[in-house]
Amino acid sequence: MLWSALLLPSADDTASSTDAALRALATWALQFTPRVAVADGAVLMEVEGSVRLFGGRRALRDRVWGEGRELGVSQLAWASNSLAALALARAGIENGFRQPLPALLDALPMECLSAVRPHRLTLAHIGCRTLGDVRRLPRGGMARRFDKHLLAALDQAYGLAPEVHQWVALPEHFHERLELMFRVDDAPALLFGARRLLLVMSGWLAARHSGVTAFTLHWAHDAMRSKAAGEGGEITIRTAEPTRDVEHLCRLLAEHLAQVKLLAPVGDLVLHAQEVHRIKERSASLLPDAVHQGETLHLVLERLAARLGPQRVLRPVLHEDHRQEWMCHWQPAPLPLPRKPVPAPDLPQPTFVLPTPLKLAVRGNRPIYQGELQLLLGPQRVEGGWWDRDEAAGTTRLVVRDYWVALSPQAGVLWVFQTRLDESPAWFLHGHFA
Repeated sequence: MLWSALLLPSADDTASSTDAALRALATWALQFTPRVAVADGAVLMEVEGSVRLFGGRRALRDRVWGEGRELGVSQLAWASNSLAALALARAGIENGFRQPLPALLDALPMECLSAVRPHRLTLAHIGCRTLGDVRRLPRGGMARRFDKHLLAALDQAYGLAPEVHQWVALPEHFHERLELMFRVDDAPALLFGARRLLLVMSGWLAARHSGVTAFTLHWAHDAMRSKAAGEGGEITIRTAEPTRDVEHLCRLLAEHLAQVKLLAPVGDLVLHAQEVHRIKERSASLLPDAVHQGETLHLVLERLAARLGPQRVLRPVLHEDHRQEWMCHWQPAPLPLPRKPVPAPDLPQPTFVLPTPLKLAVRGNRPIYQGELQLLLGPQRVEGGWWDRDEAAGTTRLVVRDYWVALSPQAGVLWVFQTRLDESPAWFLHGHFA
């Protein structure tokens, strides 16, 4: 078995704040294994079954230690059982496999095991200084003089007896609070505390195999504030696709916080995951993946929209409408794309569409545009729009047309249509192909 113990630095904080920090750390740890427990002021993880998933022991250790330090972890240790890992972490020893476990534990101060602490004065009077000294005492005498927890803890730490843990349950919703170490007057400075909350949320999302498309950061103003400042404020961040990438979420949050002005100093932060969606995980390739330089398009668009404003970065979105003028709508780029697929038209669609169709001259029943047009593909009949009423004009946008792909001797490939219900059917140019 492979166990890891994570310790937070000792401080004079209240018990409630310490419990909250341990709970947040345990929630983050659930991304590595479902077997996470909180005991003796530490977070314990059984990760034997997760080693291969995270690329081996060294890669798993680097990942846990790298992110754990940002969450306040001060000491990390690995051993074959949880009590041994906890004792080694308290002694500042990380690797519990470099020597046989009994040899490592025998050399530790006896206070490293919680069950020994209530009896340390008595044990010290009889000459015990290390766990090895305690272990060498006669078991019969220890059983009569001390409580049963001491012998049980020794046996469990040395791997002679099984351990029992109460596993942490994964929360159904993410709502985490963080008390800042000092009052913050500048909104961009909130990112330091918000990043810790985003790391915990990323771990929660990974445990659920999900990503977030919207999350809200709330901040509470200090109690010593003017009444006009209010109790606090909030900001909601949205993404185009479900993600749990902490770096990307931090960049988006930083861009939005740069535009916020705090009305009073802030002492507390609360992060709430609003819109959570499942992410389809991809299996790792047997071959080395190609190195991708730069960011994906949607990440760049989200950052630009956060900086310039959502209405200044637009993208076209197809809708289920066969009428060319209303087939494509423009919407802010960071908004999610419609998840329902749009049926593909029968004919190729033009690259550039004219705002208003241009009426063409006709010679011998054939349309003309920089020469007589040759009809290549078609017709594609489009008929609809009786339900779409233009309130300003007081008419419906009914369209009854036959579309063709045509070739002009000078203008190239064009997108034209012929009206059908008019008294004298006419030809119109509606788009160009690149």
